Amino acid sequence: MTRRSKGTGDRGFKVRVKTAAGRRESSTRWLHRQLNDPYVRRAQADGYRSRAAFKLIEIDDKHKILKPGYRVVDLGAAPGGWCQVAAARVQSSLDAPKVVGIDYLEMDHVRGALFLQKDFLDDDAPEALLEALGGHRPDVVLSDMASPTTGHRQTDHLRTTHLFEVAIEFAQRNLVPGGTFLAKVFRGGTEHALLNDLKRDFKSVAHVKPPASRKESPELYVIAKGFRGNAEDRAKNDQV
Repeated sequence: MTRRSKGTGDRGFKVRVKTAAGRRESSTRWLHRQLNDPYVRRAQADGYRSRAAFKLIEIDDKHKILKPGYRVVDLGAAPGGWCQVAAARVQSSLDAPKVVGIDYLEMDHVRGALFLQKDFLDDDAPEALLEALGGHRPDVVLSDMASPTTGHRQTDHLRTTHLFEVAIEFAQRNLVPGGTFLAKVFRGGTEHALLNDLKRDFKSVAHVKPPASRKESPELYVIAKGFRGNAEDRAKNDQV
């Protein structure tokens, strides 16, 4: 059962959630947080699949990583909020989609985006993504992937770091020179060796935490801009 407190606007609007019979206290806390989250309400009002869309909006508003005509790969795309934002900002069309998302979960169609229901950890996933882009390399690789939490901190850390690592590998092999990589990490979960690899291969690397990311959440995003090119690109440059 819920009760709505009196007031005007988001600041005055509160939904109080009582613990129902058979519902865990943790579930009640989650429900209370969702019902009182202004980003959840904004996502519903603006037609976004999830509040996560605003994280990408806020990052792009500041860092300008999505430009008309860019090709984008979205790793861990479901439920589709990031695909929605990317497709709109790169002006992707139904006839020539420039955004491709991948996830092992189901996802409803996003206008201007292609979707592969497939595990990104499958060996043939990278090739499938490039094929979906018409054989072109992406200008931007996005990753909001996160492993389901187990409650065991060390296990969750290792799983999340592994997803970050495979996302980096995909970006390093497939981004166009000058491209951008944006990926989720957890605070304390960004290995120094991985950051050093990014600093070697990109002109700038930074951690960002957009306002839409809850303060209590350990999540951060790593944004790496100005890709220096893969081994093949560098070899071509050396020959020039």
